[in-house]
Amino acid sequence: TDELRSAIGLAREFSSEKGHAFVEQLHRVQCMLQDAGSNIATPLSSARQAHLKRTSFSEKPVLELEQWIDKYSEELPPLRAFILPSGGKSSAALHVSRAVCRRAERCVVPLVQAGEADPNVAKYLNRLSDYLFVLARYAAMKEGKEEKIYIKSE
Repeated sequence: TDELRSAIGLAREFSSEKGHAFVEQLHRVQCMLQDAGSNIATPLSSARQAHLKRTSFSEKPVLELEQWIDKYSEELPPLRAFILPSGGKSSAALHVSRAVCRRAERCVVPLVQAGEADPNVAKYLNRLSDYLFVLARYAAMKEGKEEKIYIKSE
């Protein structure tokens, strides 16, 4: 989650330079990832109750991401082919963030399965990767940049 916060910071900087309105959402995501990291670093089986309470992770941020995904998805053209990370610097940086997010999710799932991290952390990372994908497409569209389509080699 530390690496993911950094990747999103870079995407946020590129997006800020282009004047994207979603920059504040990315800041909020970075803060939520700090909270997720605290939850991950506080094993549910052995931490003191005061630490567990302070590092709990609710479902509310997951629902917030789903609202954001719906909002941006409504403005995008339907996806008719696989797209490659592209679409300008903002979009490409968001695609990199998504890849890092998916890796973070793969690392967190075993912790959740072992009962050591809150399931909402894994849900958040899952929805966050979708949000970052939608946002990458949205940034490319707003900047008038072309998304490169995957073409199967012969």
